[in-house]
Amino acid sequence: MVEGVRHGLSNPAIARAQGVSLDAVKYHVGNALQKLGLANRRALRVWDGVRRDSNLANREPGMDQTITIGAIGQISRSVTDIAEARRWYGEVLSLEHLYSFGNMAFFNCGGTRLLLSQGDGDPAQSILYFRVDDIRAACARLGERGILFTRAPHMIHRHDDGTEEWMAFFNDNEGRPLAIMAQVAPG
Repeated sequence: MVEGVRHGLSNPAIARAQGVSLDAVKYHVGNALQKLGLANRRALRVWDGVRRDSNLANREPGMDQTITIGAIGQISRSVTDIAEARRWYGEVLSLEHLYSFGNMAFFNCGGTRLLLSQGDGDPAQSILYFRVDDIRAACARLGERGILFTRAPHMIHRHDDGTEEWMAFFNDNEGRPLAIMAQVAPG
């Protein structure tokens, strides 16, 4: 549930994704805030902690002073009907469907991942997700350059093989959302 908050999901969205009641989400989020000594959800979104059971937990961030922003790894787009969008992008555009969970579907778009996400009727901007090798080191270097992260690095998904997807969000000079992303393999 903490990762859901860190990813910007509302309590109802977390409850739907986890298959639990809204009261359960409120309880667990409140408990996490208390244990971490954080004042509110906003503080949790920028908290830079790492779960103990994460592949990233036992790795120190790189100390390299340079940062290499890699290729665009993902682009997100809001849709109003995820089932219809999944069908259309797969059948009409013939994009390879990678996986789906909840109200999200992922497609391979020539090596760049396309994330389709069913919104709550609020059209969101597209987000560019840039690949980095070490997400914590990249955040540190970008922070030194004046970047303020709206969401600290957090794990958004663990694949069946144990590989974790990590993301951190910030805004560009015009206030539009950007993200950096990294995959962290087990071991």
